[in-house]
Amino acid sequence: MNKIKYILFFLGLPLIMAAQDSQLSVFDNLVDKTWYAEGKWGDGSAFKQEVTFEYDLGKAIVTAKSKGFVDAEQTKIGDRNLGIRKFDKSSNTIKFWEFDVFGGVTEGTVMQEGKNIVYQYKYGTSIVTDMWEYVDDSTYNFKVGSYKDGKWEQVYLSTKFIQKK
Repeated sequence: MNKIKYILFFLGLPLIMAAQDSQLSVFDNLVDKTWYAEGKWGDGSAFKQEVTFEYDLGKAIVTAKSKGFVDAEQTKIGDRNLGIRKFDKSSNTIKFWEFDVFGGVTEGTVMQEGKNIVYQYKYGTSIVTDMWEYVDDSTYNFKVGSYKDGKWEQVYLSTKFIQKK
């Protein structure tokens, strides 16, 4: 009887592993690529970011390493953020943490809307949404703002992330 249990366990192991991988599959198109965006915030200040996504820890997490402005004058580009995305079994959601060069951390949840990737997090007293809206395998529209019930109430930034060749 124990022999049968072991055989069934080892036959089912690839299915269990595949199910874990699929929890982060929303990031598949971003991983092992570098993405670049440039634009202006609603207040007119510049936005520049370069993000490289990778799977790590046997595909248990996705890391996002970002370069961007690292000074208040927005003249110096450098390593700005290190992000982690991980499926949380207890809440059945993808959670993220974004650590920045200034000592801050942003945390929230990631949802999938079709091929779109939607981040939601608390910023001060507001709930903010970042959306990577799929255009094609090398382009995403990127928006930051207030997003409720599938509609943008206010947009603070609208630009595109393009895969860097």
